[in-house]
Amino acid sequence: MNPHRWTAIIVAVFFLIGYVVYLPAAFLLESILTAPDYLISVSANQNQVILGVLGELTNAAAVAGIAILLFPIFKKRSEVLALWYVVFRALEAVVFIVADVNALSLITLSQEYVAAGAPDASYFQAAGTLALAQRYWVTDVMNPVFFVLSALVFYYLLYQTELLPRFISIWGFIAVALLIIGNVLGVSFGIIGLIFFLPIMLNEIFLAIWLIVKGFNPSAIAS
Repeated sequence: MNPHRWTAIIVAVFFLIGYVVYLPAAFLLESILTAPDYLISVSANQNQVILGVLGELTNAAAVAGIAILLFPIFKKRSEVLALWYVVFRALEAVVFIVADVNALSLITLSQEYVAAGAPDASYFQAAGTLALAQRYWVTDVMNPVFFVLSALVFYYLLYQTELLPRFISIWGFIAVALLIIGNVLGVSFGIIGLIFFLPIMLNEIFLAIWLIVKGFNPSAIAS
C-alpha cells in the first residue's frame, strides 16, 4: 500500500475519533460539570471526569494529527494556506487542553469543598464559577472560531486540489455556513440545533468513510 493510501486511512480514523471518542467524552463531562451540585459531584465522579478529559485530549491529538498529515499534500497547492491550516488546528487542540486543565482543577476544588464539610463558602463557589466560565469561553466561544477557520481552509484546499470529489467540498462549505449561523444565533443541540450542526457531522463522517474505502484521487496526487 502506497504512503498516500495510508495517510488517507489515518486521517479518516482521526476524523472518526471526534465522534467515537470525543462526543461521548464531552457529554460525560458536561453532565457532571453542569450538575447543580457540581462541587460535590465532581469529586464523587472523579474517574468519570478523568475519563472524559482523556477522551477530549485524544481528540485534541487527532485534530492536530489531521493537519500534520495533510500538510505535505496541501503545501503542493499552497504552502501558506497549508501552514494556516496547521496553525488553526493546533490552536483548536490547545483550546481543548486549556478546557481540560480547568476540568481537572475542579477535581481538586471539589475535594477541598467536600473535605471542608461542603460549606456554603463564597470562596469555593467563586472558584468553581470561574473555572466553569473559563471552560465555557474556550470550548463554546474560541473553539468554534478556530474550527470554522480551519474548516474553511480545509475545504478550500480540498476543492482546489481535487483530492476528493468536489461535491464533498461544496457540502462542507454549506455545512460550515450553517454552523456559523447556528453559533451566531446561539442555537444549542436539539431538534433545531440539528439543522445547523448535523450537516458538518455527516460531512466529516462521509469524508472519513470515503478516505477509508477509496482514498485520495490518484490523478490529483500525481499532479
